[in-house]
Amino acid sequence: MPSNTSVLRAPALLALLVSLLGTLLVGTATPAHAAFSGTAVVQEASRHSGAPYARGATGPSRFDCSGFTRYVFSRFGKSLPHSSSAQYTAPGVRHVAASSKQPGDLLFFKSSSGSIGHVGIYAGNGKMWDEPKSGDHVRLRAIYSSNYVVGRLS
Repeated sequence: MPSNTSVLRAPALLALLVSLLGTLLVGTATPAHAAFSGTAVVQEASRHSGAPYARGATGPSRFDCSGFTRYVFSRFGKSLPHSSSAQYTAPGVRHVAASSKQPGDLLFFKSSSGSIGHVGIYAGNGKMWDEPKSGDHVRLRAIYSSNYVVGRLS
């Protein structure tokens, strides 16, 4: 038969174990995952200002356009494919009216043929973060064309 002391300790030990387990489960999300917002996305994009263009690169020190958006959103636990046209049709990307764009939204630019050829991150005030082309670098610049579609990641 167990002693009175061990019977009294059992509930306290169980409470301690439940508390530790709860801490471990809640603690598995990284702070970036918990802080997903348009403002946080724009801040993360800005951290890579000046990173050089490299075709097919996905970061963290070199990017192409879709590699840049893919990397930035991955910091928040969001998964995007590595192609601007594939990101345009990716699950979780909802298209919204250009008049409703918000900082952190994706901007998908259409070529003259109508296909998606470039992607960037809306920064607000008519500006965007992107990795434009070979020989260039990640930078904040004015939205260069009105021929775009806005995508919002949920």
